Amino acid sequence: MANPTGSGLAERDHMTASSSMQSSGHLKPRTLGELKRIPDFDPRGASRSVKDELRRNLLRAIEKGETLFPGVHGYEDTVIPQIVNALLSRHNFILLGLRGQAKSRILRALINLLDPEMPVIAGCEINDDPFKPICRPCRERIASDGDNTPISWMARENRFVEKLATPDVTMADIIGDVDPIRAARGGRDLSDELTIHYGLLPRANRGIFAINELPDLAGKIQVGLFNIMQEGDIQIKGYPLRLPLDVLLVFTANPEDYTARGKIITPLKDRIGAEIRTHYPATIEEGMTITAQEAWVGRDSGKKIEVPQYLRQVVEEIAFQAREDKRVDRRSGVSQRLPITAVESLVSSAEQRAARNGEKNLVARVADVYAALPAITGKLELEYEGELKGADTIARELIRTAVGRVFSKHFTDINFQSVIQWFELGGELKLPDLATTTERHQQLSKIQGLMEHVGRLGVHDRKDAGPAAAAAEMILEGLWAHRRIGRSEERGFYAEKPKQPEQRERETPGRPPRRQFN
Repeated sequence: MANPTGSGLAERDHMTASSSMQSSGHLKPRTLGELKRIPDFDPRGASRSVKDELRRNLLRAIEKGETLFPGVHGYEDTVIPQIVNALLSRHNFILLGLRGQAKSRILRALINLLDPEMPVIAGCEINDDPFKPICRPCRERIASDGDNTPISWMARENRFVEKLATPDVTMADIIGDVDPIRAARGGRDLSDELTIHYGLLPRANRGIFAINELPDLAGKIQVGLFNIMQEGDIQIKGYPLRLPLDVLLVFTANPEDYTARGKIITPLKDRIGAEIRTHYPATIEEGMTITAQEAWVGRDSGKKIEVPQYLRQVVEEIAFQAREDKRVDRRSGVSQRLPITAVESLVSSAEQRAARNGEKNLVARVADVYAALPAITGKLELEYEGELKGADTIARELIRTAVGRVFSKHFTDINFQSVIQWFELGGELKLPDLATTTERHQQLSKIQGLMEHVGRLGVHDRKDAGPAAAAAEMILEGLWAHRRIGRSEERGFYAEKPKQPEQRERETPGRPPRRQFN
């Protein structure tokens, strides 16, 4: 048995066409003869399979300590090492995960592990290797033109082919079909290889072919896929065609669909080398990193909108609470797009208020989270119990719970009795939606002891109206979330009344309550 370590080192020593040109300073060759005459050029390197090419570049990236999948967070110790193992093993693989778990992004990032450019025979539909052509037109062309055969250079971005699997996808879409018009024009028989119009998979030759939502693919298409994966041949309209394609096949799927009987044919499942499960962010911090990266908050309206850190925590906590809520369908999942779109809607609500009030600088407030309800409800697939309550009610309850969790993290050891007492003595506070920052700050400053605690939320100056007012409003919302004070749309914040005793107990004071029977 060959030493795999020695084999890997030998692979890294081969010069690719693009690296040979870079080292020698030559212009891009335009013919097969020019390509052969590049100093230090090794045809074995140019003809390396795509899986070996990925292996070589992946090992080089690991040795240099490069980030393998930029923009993907939270998978450093879980998903990414498994993908690396699959690529080093030259396996086709599938990513199993719920929606919004960066599956498609990971697959698209695989192109960064390909060579920058690759020589192909000019005009070939399936990107044929100039040194090992597999289609009949290219073989005939090289036989007739020899070293004068024109070649072109294919960028790695064009070597990734992606298809969303739907039940109406046909064999012609994936594999190909006989083109009668081409046959008629060339005067050829329909069984002639030159009459074939190739589908997506042959056109992904020497590249990466990705299929999203694999279980939705019809069974006969799946049969065609595993035949390509195992035997390297295809049949078009009943005509066998030997086509040893060089392609990395990668897939995505929902775990429930993938494991359901009848969704995936067993032979195809058996030929997929690695099954890798993705997941949602494990911590609030990981989720906030992803949301901050993806959300569009740097607006071009000329108004500076600041989103406090505690509000970002609230938005992320909403997603975490939704994923644990029994009224939300866990099989469907709660996408990471929920906090991303919620933050964007939150910023838009603050931006709209700033435009109406003529303010240039504004700090987002907790009321803006409620303004983002449409961005939240559309991301929730509810169970029967949740449908009875309605998505809007569920979303409001999730926001309240999230505010309460974030409030507890910042104020575990703080006594708010003076603030609560202010309301118990008859104080009420209703903040108009379009109140200016100054007006809100003035009204909130009237509440005894409230501004003393805004420092816990990162506010350094109580007189700085924007941050101080937003933090004070967050404190009141947190007290309401813990049922320390009340809140309603009509009255705003007010004192929470203690529960009244039952009617029977009020009628007979001093008498023990009657025994309850079923």
